[in-house]
Amino acid sequence: RAADLADIQAAAGDPEPVHQVVDREFSGSGGEIPLRLYRPDAPGPLPALVYFFGGGWTLGQIETCDAVCRRLTNLAGCLTVAVGYRLAPEHKFPAAVTDCYEAVCWLAQHAAELELDPARMVVGGDSAGGNLAAAVTLLVRDRGGPALAGQLLVYPNTLYRADTSSMQFDDPALFNRHSVAWYWQHYLNSPADGADPLASPLLAPDLSGLPPALVITAEYDPLRDEGEQYAGRLAEAGVPVRQHRYDGVMHGFFAMSGVLDDAERAIREAAGFLAERFAG
Repeated sequence: RAADLADIQAAAGDPEPVHQVVDREFSGSGGEIPLRLYRPDAPGPLPALVYFFGGGWTLGQIETCDAVCRRLTNLAGCLTVAVGYRLAPEHKFPAAVTDCYEAVCWLAQHAAELELDPARMVVGGDSAGGNLAAAVTLLVRDRGGPALAGQLLVYPNTLYRADTSSMQFDDPALFNRHSVAWYWQHYLNSPADGADPLASPLLAPDLSGLPPALVITAEYDPLRDEGEQYAGRLAEAGVPVRQHRYDGVMHGFFAMSGVLDDAERAIREAAGFLAERFAG
């Protein structure tokens, strides 16, 4: 499974240069949490994308989303911050959610120092990172801030033990329902955790008041249906949402812009969404 992530990372192509990349940490309730800040060649205060990498809450690191963060920084002209949240099974739910939420709070509190505009912050992520981004929007709404201008959800997990038609896709080489079950098993303390909306955002009784969303899904992806169901629930709750299924591609495609035309199109769509949200 770690090899799968490495293959996807390699498919991103050569790392795209950005004006500045800085590694630092912040002190969270779970200890020192690493951040990587990607800065374009533009004057501050900058809009910001806070990005959470994928890897089933158990695999991955900041480096996993490096190519995506570089590309979005340049295309959207924003400060992109990748968050090195704690991983399961050593740190089970809700450790990752806590780290991601605290990272957003820390960035808002240190906006002047970082030359970012706290009124133009978007959260985003792919797969488990999309799950974490959705969870953070729920926490931000329920705790009264910090304000978020949008959410970028790329094939997010939204429901523990989802029993959907797309969950029947069985790609033995990469990502299938057995992989999904394995990740959930290592992430949750017990099946009861799966009923918590911070683990399964689709189970949140009320999705109103959340920031505008772009939800990207892939045709051949076990997580396709639950991502699209979440987009539907957001729309029903009055949240501005755009949902785009990319046909003919599989889970993980978003990070493969070095080899897939659809990945480049999806990255550009995400950057366009960010530009809209940053423009207000």
